[in-house]
Amino acid sequence: MTIDKQLPSTRTAELDSICLKAEVIPVITIERLEDAVPLGRALVEGGLTVLEITLRTDCALDAIKRMKEALPGASIGVGTVLTPAQYRQAEQVGADFVVTPGATEALYRYGVESPVPMLPGVSTISELMTGWQYGYRRFKFFPAESSGGAKAIKAFGAPIPEARFCPTGGITVDNAESYLSLPNVMCVGGSWLTPKAMVDAEDWDGIRELARQAAERFHH
Repeated sequence: MTIDKQLPSTRTAELDSICLKAEVIPVITIERLEDAVPLGRALVEGGLTVLEITLRTDCALDAIKRMKEALPGASIGVGTVLTPAQYRQAEQVGADFVVTPGATEALYRYGVESPVPMLPGVSTISELMTGWQYGYRRFKFFPAESSGGAKAIKAFGAPIPEARFCPTGGITVDNAESYLSLPNVMCVGGSWLTPKAMVDAEDWDGIRELARQAAERFHH
């Protein structure tokens, strides 16, 4: 297996520059295309400038395109990427980064060559070691709460202290601090910032306020 020797340092720096902009990354599922820009704008105005849009709906790619045009100051990532074909779609819509729930050899191989950095999902130390072999140093820890939570990430730090994580899955305003207080956690991802009822009601002021509270509470 050949690994680009530049990958660890350049890719790690790229992901760090994105993840260190915000301690909380909203994980967003767009159901209606017309919600994309006002929702993204509310989050950015509230102080959260790194957004992850999941590929769980048919309009996701169009939503990302619109958000990229309307929110030039935001870093927009594409989440729930399962295959190299979806990774390619993320590149085509101008994603700043790609997030996967887990990682396959095919995704690792594609990610090594791609101009768009990938945050691969892991939930065990063996998966972490596989990513490490490909040169990855930054990972999504998913599903965080049901995979051992902050205690698991803390334990990962003993054998592989250089790895850093963005945990998502079951993160809330109440438990985020238990993750963010760990030295090997760089940020957390959460869907609590975009409650379905608020989005359905187009309560952009309410979402802006949730973002503002999170940005202030979990500030570096």
